[in-house]
Amino acid sequence: MVQGQVAGRQGQAAGRPERILAAAGRPWAREVAVLAAYLAAGVAATWPLSSYLTGRLPASRDVAVYVWDMWWVAHQIINLHNPWSTTYLAAPAGLQLGYHTLVPLLAALMAPVTLVFGPSAAYNLLVIAVPGLACYAMYRVARLWLTTRAGAIAAGAFFGLSAMLTYQAWYHLNIAYGTVFLPLTLEAAVRLRRAPTIGRGVVLGVVLGASALVNQESAVMALILVLLAVVPWLAGARTRATAAARLRAVAAAGLAGAVVASPQVIAMIQQARAGGNATSAASLGYTTWVANLPSLFAPSPRLADDGLTGLGRIYIAQTRFETLNTFGVVLSLLAVLGLVVSWRRRSAWLLGLLWLGGAALALGPVLYVGRHRYLPLAQTWDGVRVSALMPYTWFIKIPGLSVFREADRLALLGLVGAALLAGAAVDWLARRRAWPVIVVVALLGALEAGWPGTPGGLPVMPTAFPALDRPIAADHSGSIVVDVPFGLDNVPSYGLEPAAQAILMATADGHPRAICYTSWVPTQTIAAIKHHPFYVQLNQAQLGLEVGGPQVARARADLRTLHVGWVVVWLPKPGPALSRYLSATGFRFAYRADGASVYRPAPGPTLSG
Repeated sequence: MVQGQVAGRQGQAAGRPERILAAAGRPWAREVAVLAAYLAAGVAATWPLSSYLTGRLPASRDVAVYVWDMWWVAHQIINLHNPWSTTYLAAPAGLQLGYHTLVPLLAALMAPVTLVFGPSAAYNLLVIAVPGLACYAMYRVARLWLTTRAGAIAAGAFFGLSAMLTYQAWYHLNIAYGTVFLPLTLEAAVRLRRAPTIGRGVVLGVVLGASALVNQESAVMALILVLLAVVPWLAGARTRATAAARLRAVAAAGLAGAVVASPQVIAMIQQARAGGNATSAASLGYTTWVANLPSLFAPSPRLADDGLTGLGRIYIAQTRFETLNTFGVVLSLLAVLGLVVSWRRRSAWLLGLLWLGGAALALGPVLYVGRHRYLPLAQTWDGVRVSALMPYTWFIKIPGLSVFREADRLALLGLVGAALLAGAAVDWLARRRAWPVIVVVALLGALEAGWPGTPGGLPVMPTAFPALDRPIAADHSGSIVVDVPFGLDNVPSYGLEPAAQAILMATADGHPRAICYTSWVPTQTIAAIKHHPFYVQLNQAQLGLEVGGPQVARARADLRTLHVGWVVVWLPKPGPALSRYLSATGFRFAYRADGASVYRPAPGPTLSG
């Protein structure tokens, strides 16, 4: 009997390798392996970003406000309140968040992580995963177009591991995840074309609507992809029945997309009607956030980190900490080869149009060639000098698209076409068994892939400030915390740019903040803040201007209508004018910790209101 048991165990052990091999041969197992490899490659391409999971964050206001978004959406979900407006920023006026980079879909999905481990952990997990998820999304759509898995894997890698996308993982969560939705949308559109059913139309609409809940600019790009894929297909219907079936599927997509995107769209409409996105064209930076023509196809500046400093310095950045606009030499050459070897396919030429069209739009309403700026066919539009020759000039004149102020981000739309064409080149090489060439291409591509943060090291900040925040968090009065530098930023703006740490600390103590840093600051919010003499004179004092007696009296009277319980000065040392103003309005130094000074209102009737 014992011998039989032993023999049975030996037979089971001998059968394990066969079962493992059988499982590995299943389609789902291959897909999991591809996804896991992409996620690991994404970690390597953005290192040391994943090391921040231990309790650090890149020291930038954008990162801090994404963490605030995680916290705010989770807070509103558990309280069953609307996340698209808040009084926890720009307090007590508050502001609408319809045009803010709120990423409500991502924040809602990560709400369990936020509630258990904190908003910084949720943010870090998202940015670590995004390159790998982008790779896999592109791989999925490439499998529908290419004949070999090698070509599809290459397309995914050139997309998700590109310096252009991994750069966004460091700085802009909404843009990075919005870009993931581009191949997802294209895949859904291609599947709809192949089988125009109501169900597949709903899937396309859900994907398109979901992209609007992540990044509205990316949703516009996704809609462009849908139009390129669907309009020729609708026009090519040969019978009335075929046309009717296709129209029904597209109508289902439109309805589903409108339903899913409706909360975001409604919030944007409400903010626009209230004048919450009113500003001049000159303040939107149409001619600032643009790409450079040679740099779009230059070697990636990532090469400088690999020791190839001369090649890495060819790229010219028009803006810092906004976007990286180069497809890279390897991707560009492979995309051209992919177009050549696929020239008989109409879809290849559409992808080429997508690549070069996205690049042309990214140049903006002016033309930068190296360090020189040109305005061919110059004209004045809403007070801004633009070129009538540039496609972007006409793009922003389309109703509803004037808020698309960062032209350079449209290069990400071209990246979709470039990556698929590069995958077609590798697919062509794989079918000819040119594996040594593929290996060389992979090695060269790896040199241009990824982004490690700012050259020389990106400043970091902790995810919490316990010594500084402990007394504030212990105060459950709901009083307003006024942070200095004090200001409402981004477009338009008032005051000074707030400290990233101030926005981050707000997620831990839950107090309303007088500052704000949002994509759009409603003009009525600025007007409401300016209505408070305390804030107006504080802005003067932080600029070093002395505040007179009558102004101090008005500020003290205004404080009776506010519920300011704390002033946190994020400066090595407050300036003399600021110190005198805080003292004159009744605030006294309380303590200093984590590089900031805290002031409390002195007891007495002056500030008791």
